[in-house]
Amino acid sequence: MATPIQVVFDCADPDAQARFWAEALHYVLQPPPPGFDSWDAWADSMGIPPEQRNDFSAALDPDGVGPRLFFQRVPEGKVAKNRVHLDVNAGGGRNVPDDERRRRVDAEVARLKALGASDERGAMDRHGEYWVRMNDPEGNEFCVQ
Repeated sequence: MATPIQVVFDCADPDAQARFWAEALHYVLQPPPPGFDSWDAWADSMGIPPEQRNDFSAALDPDGVGPRLFFQRVPEGKVAKNRVHLDVNAGGGRNVPDDERRRRVDAEVARLKALGASDERGAMDRHGEYWVRMNDPEGNEFCVQ
């Protein structure tokens, strides 16, 4: 049996990042623990002051298949290229005809740009693969393929 993982993002605004990635991946924001109708109610019970309530957030695959995405506030900004990045597999893989795969990738790029992502490097086409290198709202690199 495989070991479950979560992917952790250091960021300035955990709530905004969790909301972006939840929309991007068709995930959901992690609900508050049982017995609490909101995260604020949970934070009140834990004595967490209001200024620390956006120190973390998480997004979950509603089907329980993909990894949990955890976002934690850090004081420093992003200063270098990611050494690990996510690939959003929107094209359907090699069994999908090239023109249809490109159409799907381009449509997903447009949707993600509307959510706040950027694609300053544009599309790449190499060795029969087509993808677009993008940045999330805080500048973390990811690809749509």
